[in-house]
Amino acid sequence: MHHSPPSRRRTLAALGVIAALLGGLGIAPAAQAADRGTGFGTWAPLSRTGWHGSMRVGDVHTYCIHPGLPVATDATTDRGISSDVNGLSPQQLVSINYLISTYGQTDDAVQAAGVGWAVKAIVDRDTTLHSWGYAGNSFPEAIDHIMRRASPENSAAVQDHAVRYLAEAEAIDVPRVGGALTLTTRDDDPTRGTVTAEVDATATGTLHLDNAVFADTGTTDRSDVRAGQVYDIVAPASSSDQGRPYTVRATGAFAVRSAAIHHFSTPGQQESAGPAGPTTFTLTTQDATPRPVRFAPRIETTARIEGGRFVDLVTVSATDGVWPRHADGSFVVIAATADVYRTGAYPAEAEDVPSNLTPVMRLDLRTDPLAGAGTYEVASDTLPGPGVYTAVWRVMRDDQDADVVAHLPAGYHWQERFASPTQTEQLAPEPPRADPSPSPTPSSTSSPAASAPASPAPAAALAATGMSAASLGGAGGAATVALGLGVVAWAFARRRSTPKV
Repeated sequence: MHHSPPSRRRTLAALGVIAALLGGLGIAPAAQAADRGTGFGTWAPLSRTGWHGSMRVGDVHTYCIHPGLPVATDATTDRGISSDVNGLSPQQLVSINYLISTYGQTDDAVQAAGVGWAVKAIVDRDTTLHSWGYAGNSFPEAIDHIMRRASPENSAAVQDHAVRYLAEAEAIDVPRVGGALTLTTRDDDPTRGTVTAEVDATATGTLHLDNAVFADTGTTDRSDVRAGQVYDIVAPASSSDQGRPYTVRATGAFAVRSAAIHHFSTPGQQESAGPAGPTTFTLTTQDATPRPVRFAPRIETTARIEGGRFVDLVTVSATDGVWPRHADGSFVVIAATADVYRTGAYPAEAEDVPSNLTPVMRLDLRTDPLAGAGTYEVASDTLPGPGVYTAVWRVMRDDQDADVVAHLPAGYHWQERFASPTQTEQLAPEPPRADPSPSPTPSSTSSPAASAPASPAPAAALAATGMSAASLGGAGGAATVALGLGVVAWAFARRRSTPKV
């Protein structure tokens, strides 16, 4: 039966369906052919001398990983970066990648040939030695067996390069991918600590800190991070934390040599390896326990004496402006104590309390957990008596509650100067009280001159004085009576001599 040929439209449609099916099956498009790279020998699938050097795929120099197979001159497919190639171990892959990345991207024919021989020996040493008819077990002799035909004048140099490259590659350890970052906090100072990267010895990377800086640079980032190196950090509390416990975080980005190759394949011919870039990974960590806010409280005081008591207005504040809080938001409670001293006169201001003085009383203050910093009024009991009183306040780390100690620097001890003007007040003695009973009016010791001799007073005049005879006894009484009689007689005589009108 004769069938007419299909139309052009139907043919294109069919090709489209086939292309779609192939795409769905993951079949890669045709790749470019490998080109001759750098080396010695004959660029052909099979030849008497073979090809000893690199094959170029695009801009990449690749090297045979199947000793004895034909040179890959046909279309070559890029398989990408792979760590699983024909059963090669991680050690083989990392060694091959080291050689191709370090020495293989070259236009030096001797260097490229040395890399090619070393790579094949890593993959399959026995086949590399004997695939060209050499019967011995010497790697240099096997190279010379071929190079005497390919390039006898370069044979010795290729041998030297290949032997050295193979030894270097086999000494490369398979790097560890991953690891850990470690943060520490100093027990005596939560603003200090360290960060360490526990990664492979060959790893290189960077570190970034949140809520901390590196002590030696004052920055949050560093790019010269090495495995096991301990870096000191400074982690002061941030005002954005509002005094609450805070957490330091560290992030690291690292790279190690890959135990992998850039895999290229050519059906029926060689598979080849190109350089694989480093394997990268990130690590993160943070404080296991939030860091308490460190601060240095201080006190300002103004005292007065009122109602026989020493009254102090005490203003407590944070030197750096940040008053710590607990995780629940309440303020850390600070305990402060003042010793009150008594002297007979105003003492001289001094840095320390004179050794001959002993406190007469003590004042205590605990800040409010709902207020923290602020001004507090503290009053003493009744003062023991007149004198000049001065109070000296102090805040000591050892006097604080257990949950407060971590917020204060080691050995923290703040104390006022002795006899500061705002802390020195006098209680004066009370003035003597007046006697409530009236004092007697002193009598005059002089008497007016009489114009006539005194005459005895009549009995009626004596009675008028309000005195009884009994009350006038004795010498004093007699004088008094005589004086009284004289006054009466004088008055009586004057009355008689006064002219009448």
